[in-house]
Amino acid sequence: MMTAAQLAERIVREGVAPMAAAGWARGAAPADRAGPLPRADVGGSTDVLFDLASVTKPMMAVALARAHIDPSRPLGAWIPEARGTASECVSLELLLSHRAGLDAHRTLWAPLLRGEPVDGAAALREAADARRTDARGDPPAGGFPPLYSDLGYLLAGVALAREVGAQDAGEAIARLVLEPLGIADRAGTVRDLAARGVRGPFAPTETVAWRGGPIVGAVHDENAWALTGLGGSGHAGIFGTVDAVLTFGLAVLDGIRTGELEWLVRERPGGTLRAGFDGKSPEGSSAGTRMGPRTVGHLGFTGTSLWIDPDAGVVVSLLTNRVNPTREHLAIRAARPWAHDALFEAAVGSQR
Repeated sequence: MMTAAQLAERIVREGVAPMAAAGWARGAAPADRAGPLPRADVGGSTDVLFDLASVTKPMMAVALARAHIDPSRPLGAWIPEARGTASECVSLELLLSHRAGLDAHRTLWAPLLRGEPVDGAAALREAADARRTDARGDPPAGGFPPLYSDLGYLLAGVALAREVGAQDAGEAIARLVLEPLGIADRAGTVRDLAARGVRGPFAPTETVAWRGGPIVGAVHDENAWALTGLGGSGHAGIFGTVDAVLTFGLAVLDGIRTGELEWLVRERPGGTLRAGFDGKSPEGSSAGTRMGPRTVGHLGFTGTSLWIDPDAGVVVSLLTNRVNPTREHLAIRAARPWAHDALFEAAVGSQR
């Protein structure tokens, strides 16, 4: 049986990523728990803050749930810039479940390549109007066929921030999720971590010429960088250590078991995408083969992951900087299933 430290060392040794941290935790946690993880093992670069990339999305969704925002309300209720666009009347729930009919991505950051600032209001309008050609008119009750889209989360993050009076989604996530869990000194935006006196160490990500070379201590995602800088957007911008990610996962596990987060993780037609989370695919899942069918979680483009099996009571996480020095390095795809299996097996074996 492989320990978390051995697994992280193997990830680095086999060239999957230059840095890695891994871990598992067992058992539900009270929603406002702080302190050491119960029945857990972490290893590798455990003190390093990794760019969590899209693992920000479940944190944003949980923050929205904790803010008690009605997910059936339309986007235009919060964002005047979205009024008159294709997404004005689309509900937050459809945005969160990737069923709002939006394109997967838009290069909202393109003006930066020309040395020009990004017009935030114009960027929000473009994101809200980025309707796919196969998704015309008002969405049906269950939404359009699902297509994974950062744009929906970018918009939902703005709605959340405006609802709670935060400067951006990153601050809202800190206030509603990270601070109550006692992990705001181990997870957060670069800006909010610095305000707490935490200035690293950060795992370097990609080497990008137009951003000055290796990206360290700044979000890798270009749209998040363009719109929220050292803060955080709804789709990216949170950094964290592996124990902080596991603590968040335990809170989600508790929320699933109590029903608080049921509307986020419930199955929806057309695919495995939930609201804030993805489900485990029946075949070929990056979650591996050992976790159960009700498993939910999320991947991050930078090489991060979080999976939660509510039936086994197990949370696993693998954090890497696989995009360093280039996003074209794709060995993480083959590594994730066996790594998640090994972490799950170690967690289950700890009970024997």
